[in-house]
Amino acid sequence: MSSENNISDIERDRQLLVEAKQKGKLSTLRAWVRLSGPGWLQSAITIGGGSLSNSLYLGVLVGFSCMWIQPMAMILGVVMLSAISYVALSTGQRPFRAINEHVSPVLGWGWILASMVANVVWALPQYSLSAGALQQNLFPDFFGTVSTPGVFGSAEAGTAVAALMVLGVAIFNVMLYIRGGWGVKVFEIIIKTVIGLIVIAFFGVIIKLSCTEGSRLEWNRVFAGLVPDIDLFNNPAPAIAAEIGNVSEGFRGFWTDHVVGAQRSVMIGAAATAVGINMTFLLPYSMIRKGWGREFKHLAIFDLATGLVIPFTLATGCVVMATATQFHARPFPGLLGEKDANGNVVPPDENLVEPYKKLLDKRITGSMKAEQSQAYKDLDDSEKQNRRDALPLADRRVAAMLVSPDSFNLARSLKPLLGEGLAMYIFGFGVVAMTLNAATMLMLINGLCLCELLGKPLRGKTQVVGSLLPAVGVTGAFFWSGAKMWLAVPTSVFCSALLPVAYIAFAVLINQNKLMGEDRLRGPWKLIWNAAMALAVVATTGLSLWVLWSKAGWPGIGIFVAFGLLVIVVHFARKGRTGAWRNT
Repeated sequence: MSSENNISDIERDRQLLVEAKQKGKLSTLRAWVRLSGPGWLQSAITIGGGSLSNSLYLGVLVGFSCMWIQPMAMILGVVMLSAISYVALSTGQRPFRAINEHVSPVLGWGWILASMVANVVWALPQYSLSAGALQQNLFPDFFGTVSTPGVFGSAEAGTAVAALMVLGVAIFNVMLYIRGGWGVKVFEIIIKTVIGLIVIAFFGVIIKLSCTEGSRLEWNRVFAGLVPDIDLFNNPAPAIAAEIGNVSEGFRGFWTDHVVGAQRSVMIGAAATAVGINMTFLLPYSMIRKGWGREFKHLAIFDLATGLVIPFTLATGCVVMATATQFHARPFPGLLGEKDANGNVVPPDENLVEPYKKLLDKRITGSMKAEQSQAYKDLDDSEKQNRRDALPLADRRVAAMLVSPDSFNLARSLKPLLGEGLAMYIFGFGVVAMTLNAATMLMLINGLCLCELLGKPLRGKTQVVGSLLPAVGVTGAFFWSGAKMWLAVPTSVFCSALLPVAYIAFAVLINQNKLMGEDRLRGPWKLIWNAAMALAVVATTGLSLWVLWSKAGWPGIGIFVAFGLLVIVVHFARKGRTGAWRNT
């Protein structure tokens, strides 16, 4: 019955597009808005914990100077997503099988397995971030914090309950989608509504920052930050560099290396969270599951633009602007023992104290020999604190600028503008909404992956089992609860190494004349699309090599090269077998 209903829904959608096109552009636009969906699902996965974490720390480290990196990464990603949708809607074939048959089974299997790995890895930070927001921003008295036990007796128990509640909601949402029919429609309405509220919440903060007298938000610097500046891969942001210039000459190199390394990681992470490899799997299969065909090609482009590009750019841009305004090149309050107007010592945010101490410890041991460094580590904390307090103020100022914040810190910094309650609730809601969406989508994608892996229909028990696999990510809230926002940054870096697999596969696939038939690229469009795809492939491959080299050295590069050689060997082996068969 559900299958018959699905067929009737598809035919009704096709008829709606045909009639709208006959009535004119305005009617077509209304029809596109009504039928859009897969692009919004893409937005739900990319506007998650990774984007939030990287946007926060991006603003801390480089201020407005990297406003360009996430939109540029998204543009390159959408080029490839558009190509993916074009292939899927033109051929009607399931991409995994098309890649295996027309390109390489190594790329096909690499694509689907890497997507499933990314789903599980990315699930880890989502529950940690959402539990942290529920505890710190929204319901601290209920779930509890370090200083307030809450109704569950301890902060750890509160974290567990909060994470399991988020998991329960995510499972409910996924089951709606798996049900099909009206369940899919309700699911898409929920996703669109939540994304809209996220963007409105963060955009409202930026408007408030812009209109408040004495606000540090300078729009000329925002627009200047949209111009790419690759110098930030090798040098600290100017404001941070000026602070490092106040440090004793012998220790400037330590802080410069630390800042540049952190900038590279967070810039790579920010680019990687724009479009992940699992998103390249979700798009075509969500379209196939909805029954879209070649009549939906223009709708697919509109869907990506309105459902993905605009919400992602606005949400991440607003977080970067707010963080840059409040934190960039400014020591976090309380870490330097400063006093307020009444002469009282300003208390620091609890979650920043240990990271601040660790940075100072690195500065102290940075110039020591191994035995001296070990002797320092063996000291009790009071003695270590004396050594930290004895450091020059310039070093302590730089360390107090570089600790990684979370949404709680940003909300606290905006209290004078928004009020304590409003600030906490806006950012608490934003974080929970982003991470809940992401957790839901990771489960949904994995269900589709398992169905395709086993050659099953994109629904039913197989999809349920596959969807539940990323639920192990809830353990991230238990074992990495202290990591909070920063946990998502190395996760972003890891996933960036997987993306070229999908890009290369679809760049080859769209140029397969046998597969594409009458829909193959021709004339100037072929040149334009191939140039754009080549740029995306080169950029992501370079990003992947950078990540593998910086994190794994020569072994990482070796894995990349070995994978490429395997693709080539299997290609010629298959070609040889085909030729031998033809000659018999």
